[in-house]
Amino acid sequence: MFDGSFRKPIEKAIRPVGVALRKTGLTPDHLTVVGLLVGVGAAVAIGSGHLLWGLILVILAALPDLLDGALAKASNAASQRGAYFDSTVDRVTDALLLGGVAYYLAGHESPHLAVLPFAVMSASSLISYQRAKAESLGLDARGGLMERAERVVLLCLGLVWDRLLVPVMWLMLALTILTAVQRFVKVWRQAQVAPITAARIELRRSRRQSRRVARIERLRTRVPRRRD
Repeated sequence: MFDGSFRKPIEKAIRPVGVALRKTGLTPDHLTVVGLLVGVGAAVAIGSGHLLWGLILVILAALPDLLDGALAKASNAASQRGAYFDSTVDRVTDALLLGGVAYYLAGHESPHLAVLPFAVMSASSLISYQRAKAESLGLDARGGLMERAERVVLLCLGLVWDRLLVPVMWLMLALTILTAVQRFVKVWRQAQVAPITAARIELRRSRRQSRRVARIERLRTRVPRRRD
């Protein structure tokens, strides 16, 4: 939701920051790694019960993830490899943060509640997979109520006060599952009329027909064996 509504204004606002970062010699991959390391610190702080420090570090971990794209564009370093690396690190960071929340809940609330962040992570992985699979098929699965930016914002709200953390986790789980349903329906409807799917079906049909014609032609032109 935030990604579709606020991406362009945010990219425009941070464009000068990307130009400034280019002069430092940093690369987008450097920022991605920094974000990962700060995310590790945030997970440790949350797991040890220092929620306010965890909140600060979660915000700091989000900044490199916000700025690496601006730096890539400013330095003309945008690439498929960089986008793949960034997406992979995002998933690792999410797992670390929710793992920290699970450790905190197991030690300060109830051991059973530790399952809740892992349920959120499972649902989050599902919506990420839905987008990746849809794009591999030439379809669009973007959007929904609970994308990564919304999950980070909700997590920050839960870290402000410890009594909010469990309700926020339940809310995040419900909205993430709803987002998975939204994306499924969106892709399902596209797939019914997707040109690329129809083209592939037609291509397979054409190949089968070509093989059939070639087989018949070989049989027709085969030289009969001579009998003695």
